[in-house]
Amino acid sequence: MSSQDIPEENLPAEQGHAHGAVDVADEQHPFADPGLPPHEHRIQDIDERAAKRSERTVALLFTVSMLATVAFIASYVAIPHDKSIFVFPIGHLNALNFALGLSLGVALFSIGAGAVHWARTLMSDEEIADERHPIEAAPEVKAKVLADFKQGAKESALGRRKLIRNTMFGALAMFPLSGVVLLRDLGPLPGTKLRTTLWAKGKLLVNMNTNEPLRPEDVAVGSLTFAKPEGLEEHDHEFQVEIAKAALMIIRIQPENIKDKRELEWSHDGIVAYSKICTHVGCPISLYEQQTHHALCPCHQSTFDLSDGARVIFGPAGHALPQLRIGVNDEGYLEALGDFDEPVGPSFWERG
Repeated sequence: MSSQDIPEENLPAEQGHAHGAVDVADEQHPFADPGLPPHEHRIQDIDERAAKRSERTVALLFTVSMLATVAFIASYVAIPHDKSIFVFPIGHLNALNFALGLSLGVALFSIGAGAVHWARTLMSDEEIADERHPIEAAPEVKAKVLADFKQGAKESALGRRKLIRNTMFGALAMFPLSGVVLLRDLGPLPGTKLRTTLWAKGKLLVNMNTNEPLRPEDVAVGSLTFAKPEGLEEHDHEFQVEIAKAALMIIRIQPENIKDKRELEWSHDGIVAYSKICTHVGCPISLYEQQTHHALCPCHQSTFDLSDGARVIFGPAGHALPQLRIGVNDEGYLEALGDFDEPVGPSFWERG
């Protein structure tokens, strides 16, 4: 149905030109301003049945949003966090993440789509031109507001009743702490977990590739070997958490080429062990240049001199890589002589 099919008396009144608009330019108005174009009525403006259909559509979208919110809550409660599903053509996904993302997305989209459909089909869409006016209030309004404020301050007796004033300020200052307490739900506090690793005196250095303990003769000059602590297996529940702190780089350098005195003392026959975790944002370091003894982080190109205490010579890393003191046990295997003497990885605010 179009507006031509509706009797004239059923059509909404047309808006005239904006105030000050002129159809033809003259000396007073050098530029013609014919005003707004004629308003075109929507089918919902002239047909109540169409308006009802739009109303039901908006209500349906809002109902879908409510159902999606219920699905979000139910998914969070019912779906195990380690369950995976196959979604074509994406592949295998975590079921909980997929359900939460899908339900939340549908809930937000339905609210937005319902609001847009409501505005475009049922709310007024007529353009109205209005003359601009000064934003600031008139002087008499300003004076009245100021007088009302002073009168209210006087009647509150805030300056005279100090007990009320001080307790009110205390309540307002402490109330936001309730929101801070909710941050505790983000997870348990780390405690000293960031400062310690699985390395301890007597722990063997195990080759990450062969899963066998390392002997000094297994490490050639100029080679790079990755190691983990004895007893840490890939099937362990906390493997990823622990290896992210305990991963080692094993490099063999001619003892006369080691510049740092402590590095030489903590090594064994030129074999040095450094944390594999970059001190910038925690990426694993995997690139080694044997001629210069430089290790390069592939993420942001932080470069460390492994012959000089693993100090930073380029890039955004904030401090040198921690070194692990090593030795050889009675059976001829490389072993740790303790834990790192400082936290591994990026700096954190309470590192000290």
